[in-house]
Amino acid sequence: MGNHMVPASGLTDGWELRGTGRPLARMESRHLVRQTAIQNEGELQVERVHAVGYVGQQGMQVVAMVSQMEANLATLVPASVSRLQAIADLISLEVADVVSQTVRKVCR
Repeated sequence: MGNHMVPASGLTDGWELRGTGRPLARMESRHLVRQTAIQNEGELQVERVHAVGYVGQQGMQVVAMVSQMEANLATLVPASVSRLQAIADLISLEVADVVSQTVRKVCR
C-alpha cells in the first residue's frame, strides 16, 4: 500500500484546477456574450415596435384631422365635395405610404 494523500476536494493538484478552470471560464464568457446579444436584440426589437407605433399613430391622427376638415368644408361648400374628397384621398395615401416606408426601413 502506498502512502498517498488525497485532497478533501477530490482534485489532486493545482494543474488540474487550472486545466478545468480556463475552459469553464471560456464557456461562461461565451454564455454571457450570447446572453448580452439576445438582450440587445430584444431591446432593438422593442425600439422598432415603438418607432412603427409612433409613426402609425401620427399618421392616423393626420388622416383623422384631414377627414374632419374635409367634412367641415363640404358642409360649408357642398359644391366642393368631390374636390375635397380627392385632396383628402391624396393626403391619406401619402400618409399611408410614409407609414409603410417607415415599417420597411425600421424592420430591416
